Amino acid sequence: MRFRELKKQKKQITKENAKDGVRTLFSYARYTSRIKALITDLFMIYAPILYIVTYVALSGKDDFQSSQIAPLVGVTLYALIYSVLVSKFGQTPGKKAYTIKVVDSRTGENISFLRAMLRFIAFLFSATILLGLLLPLYRSDKKALHDLICNTVVIDIEDK
Repeated sequence: MRFRELKKQKKQITKENAKDGVRTLFSYARYTSRIKALITDLFMIYAPILYIVTYVALSGKDDFQSSQIAPLVGVTLYALIYSVLVSKFGQTPGKKAYTIKVVDSRTGENISFLRAMLRFIAFLFSATILLGLLLPLYRSDKKALHDLICNTVVIDIEDK
């Protein structure tokens, strides 16, 4: 067997469907796909939120920069939208664009809203210490610190 095939097998996880007992094969999402999805989400979701907070709710960038509550409102709105999308669909627009999905690592099903919110808060912590975001580069299952905390995994999905 070729090395490339062995490496592909190592990156795959199996999920047994609880309904019919059929085993399905998933592969872990690439780290670059996760970064691209994050950047896409920042532009598609977070940037419009910041624009609305800055120019609709406040009277401009000077008010936004002098306010301590405005950035918190922006991040909170982003966290709510992110959590709803991940809990309902398992994907945000960025994850959908790069065909990746967040699922429970044991069952392979979508996670709950509270768990998605906890995952977002843990992501903020991971991003702050930076070590948590570099963890997938050293793990075979590509889990970041926030994935380990919430027992989730980001997988590739096939186009339908």
